[in-house]
Amino acid sequence: MTSTSTSASAGGGSASPVPPGRPRQSMIEIDQLHKFYGPFEALKGISFTVRSGEVVGFLGPNGAGKSTTMKIMTGLMPPTRGSVSIAGHDVLDEPLEVRRAIGYLPEIPPLYPEMTVRDYLSFAAELRGVPRARRRRAVDLALERCGLTHMAQRLVGNLSKGYRQRTGLAQAVIHEPRVLILDEPTVGLDPTQVIEIRGIVRELGEERTVILSSHVLPEVQATCHRVVIINRGLVVADGPMDELLSRESHGGVVASLRRPPEELDPLRQLTAVRQVQRLGEQEFRFFLEPGDDVRERFVAGLANSGYGLIEVRAETATLEEVFRDVVLEEVPA
Repeated sequence: MTSTSTSASAGGGSASPVPPGRPRQSMIEIDQLHKFYGPFEALKGISFTVRSGEVVGFLGPNGAGKSTTMKIMTGLMPPTRGSVSIAGHDVLDEPLEVRRAIGYLPEIPPLYPEMTVRDYLSFAAELRGVPRARRRRAVDLALERCGLTHMAQRLVGNLSKGYRQRTGLAQAVIHEPRVLILDEPTVGLDPTQVIEIRGIVRELGEERTVILSSHVLPEVQATCHRVVIINRGLVVADGPMDELLSRESHGGVVASLRRPPEELDPLRQLTAVRQVQRLGEQEFRFFLEPGDDVRERFVAGLANSGYGLIEVRAETATLEEVFRDVVLEEVPA
């Protein structure tokens, strides 16, 4: 198995278009962050940067330091050493500016069950300093963005789990923050609700920077442009999603054949093939020779082989496999 640590790369849309050739602005900068709880060192000098327009999955096993990092980012907890800046503001020197710049959805949304959804969001807008003249419009926009318009007059306590999560998202965006920090936004939701929340997060990510922590790895893979994985207080992987997945894949091409030969030797004779593995009765993994046009030549040869090509695809890893390799099996970064 190989190292999975890569350099950061920007991805996704941003609130204001970035002119060609101009680098995206750093919205979250974490530099050599340490945190001690008594003698226990929860964070051991982690560093990473999130640029404008990125949707980043922030992952790690329980006890890795994710919650500690997010609490420091939101100003709820001071670091022992190191620095964190949000939208150019240091969390220790300019805490109020940091809080204006972020929208935060904790794992358990801070909801008031006795209030209606509209009243709750109006209250959240007031707390966030939204001017009175703009407050109603801000609430209407948050309701619309999070699919809550038809629930505006419902009591928060009578909402389903999915709609409570939507309400939590709405309070996080009520003041138009430049950065969204989401902690387990789909925890406890059924598959339909997960898909709905995923869509909302994607839309929000088109307008602002998002860092999302979750244990639901397929959701992170479907939503995020980039992944940062920490373990035991250290960053063990950091890079664009597609790059991490391709590096952890077997690097082969998987093909399904309607009439495969009984032995593998005839398949080894196909154009550009170095090695073949049987995955199933009709499915095979091919490892190809290096070259720019090698896949094109291989697919053309396979299609003309008479074996009845059904499907061919490039093999990629899943985020679960990447996570297992860099955390559960402790491959060094």
